[in-house]
Amino acid sequence: MNGAIIILGLVILVVLIFSLRVIKEYERAVIFFLGKYTGIKGPGLIILIPIFQTMVKVELRTVTMAIPSQKIITKDNVSIDIAAVAYYHVVDAAKSVIAIEDVFSAVNQISQTTVRNVVGQFNLDQLLSQTSEINNQIKAVIDSHTEPWGVQVTAVEIKDIFLPENMQRAMAKEAEAERERRAKIVAAEGEFQAAEKLGQAADLMANHPVALQLRTLQTMAEISVEKNSTIIFPAQFMTTVKEAIATIKADGK
Repeated sequence: MNGAIIILGLVILVVLIFSLRVIKEYERAVIFFLGKYTGIKGPGLIILIPIFQTMVKVELRTVTMAIPSQKIITKDNVSIDIAAVAYYHVVDAAKSVIAIEDVFSAVNQISQTTVRNVVGQFNLDQLLSQTSEINNQIKAVIDSHTEPWGVQVTAVEIKDIFLPENMQRAMAKEAEAERERRAKIVAAEGEFQAAEKLGQAADLMANHPVALQLRTLQTMAEISVEKNSTIIFPAQFMTTVKEAIATIKADGK
């Protein structure tokens, strides 16, 4: 009798051991009773009926998935290699188990296809300048495919764009030409502004002849800073200087 009780106790203990499951905070257990879906349990300690009940664990944490580099032909017929990265997480554990066999593989494949299709709709210049908008468009398309699987795509980012060497050289020449064009425009604007100011100065000096003589004196003073400079004054210039001094004295009074 005692032996039977011990055996029964051991059987119950073994059943309990195989019945108890611990589900972590970031996991959920999809429960099946005789193959039929009955609900989701967790997190924490759960009890399963051996033989009759089974479970499939599903992680709810965000998954970082690298989208392998692949050759893509842009709308303007440029062959490039693009690598990207996608971030997604499971929002419906039951759908991710029941609706799809391997959710990770499915998201990976649809991501590669979507990147190729979306990028092929843009020119190379658009791809380089509108990366953020293209990322959002790729994310929206992938998310529409993964929603029936209980998966939400949070972000898709184009990570690397590899251009052919001849295209890199062409873009470098284009950038150099653009810099030269800007430099010439800046120089021309400087010349224009200088000419405009000189014209205004000439008009002002034409209305005030003495100002021209004073400017000449100032220029000579700047030249005389060099000790080895010799300045020759024409006789008529001294007369003009005297007139300028007299005018200044008259204005002072």
